[in-house]
Amino acid sequence: MATTAQVYTYKGKDKRGKPIQGELKASSAVMVKAQLRKQGIAASRVKKKAKPLFTGQKPVKPQDIAIFTRQLATMMRAGVPLVQSFDLVGEGADKESLREIIYTIRDDVSSGISLEGALRKHPKHFDDLFCSLVGAGEQAGALETMLDRIATYKEKTESLKAKIKKALTYPIAVVLVAVIVTGILLVKVVPVFAETFSNFGADLPAFTQFVLGLSNTAQEWWFIWIISLVAFFLIFREAKRRSTKFDAFIDKYILKVPVVGNILYQAIIARFARTLSTTFAAGVPLVDALTSVAGAAGNAVYREAIYKVRDDVTTGIQLHQALKTTNKFPVMLLQMTSIGEESGALDDMLEKSAVFYEEAVDNAVDNLTTLLEPMIMAVLGVLVGGLLIAMYLPIFKLGAVI
Repeated sequence: MATTAQVYTYKGKDKRGKPIQGELKASSAVMVKAQLRKQGIAASRVKKKAKPLFTGQKPVKPQDIAIFTRQLATMMRAGVPLVQSFDLVGEGADKESLREIIYTIRDDVSSGISLEGALRKHPKHFDDLFCSLVGAGEQAGALETMLDRIATYKEKTESLKAKIKKALTYPIAVVLVAVIVTGILLVKVVPVFAETFSNFGADLPAFTQFVLGLSNTAQEWWFIWIISLVAFFLIFREAKRRSTKFDAFIDKYILKVPVVGNILYQAIIARFARTLSTTFAAGVPLVDALTSVAGAAGNAVYREAIYKVRDDVTTGIQLHQALKTTNKFPVMLLQMTSIGEESGALDDMLEKSAVFYEEAVDNAVDNLTTLLEPMIMAVLGVLVGGLLIAMYLPIFKLGAVI
């Protein structure tokens, strides 16, 4: 039975007698000392790296995979052998979980498994599209070129996701802050005014009575409100994950949300063009490429539309005609696709389309941020200012009577 490799820390002196310390992954402390001797290091202490008690491993994110792919592509372009490239990339990985994945892939490749086969053992981090492109690169004998294309694709995709997240996170965060501030005012500040008003002996203004009623409700039911919001969020997330129909319903109507819907639409088109360009340039047949593109669409409505396009292309219809019949794709993309098919440069035209729509998303996010700032200030002013006015109305009324 093979011994599992573990991370060891060491201290010692190099050939010049200078103190040195670091980490190595090996099956035993003896193997670590043997590797260090080969490097001219006299180890004085070697021990297993201690695992933290309360901090778990950081999860591997898609951005980490994009960086890993770029590093691997750069190493191979420089002429570094594949297995040695894994060693160099693994040593520079910040996350222990990512380092373990890299070393596992390295061991599989060293044992004779293809890189595609080694990657398919980690479907959570390397999807079918990624593995298929790597397999195409291996078969064509141009793995470093294909890894470079995949790295570019992953970087562009993650950049697009970050822009969408930025567009959605900013307004949601501000609304949450507004809700929290309003809740604190209703629970802590308004009751102080209510005690003062109780000694007035006169009818309070209707607006003030309304705010006092909200305050009483908030004080009695605030815990129930919080539990309800958390429960709604969890139920919504699980329903979207488990129910295909509910997921399709949300994906359909989120595209109709003002401003944000248009940004999501342009992002979907950019991702479609980028993915199809990358897969088609890799030599993947168009029908198979469309299958991979549909899986990476990120929206149920467009996933079904792309499957319909694939079925139409299978029957012999040109790609731009198949896209046009769905009524889901913009005219500019249709024109670029038509030009690409006629000129035999479909991948290049799709690449240009992807760049165009990625820039459109970038500009739309910047414009959204600019537009939201005054709107958010107005909402905060109405909420907080409205509460203050409601509290001071009785004082103004009392002053008028006096």
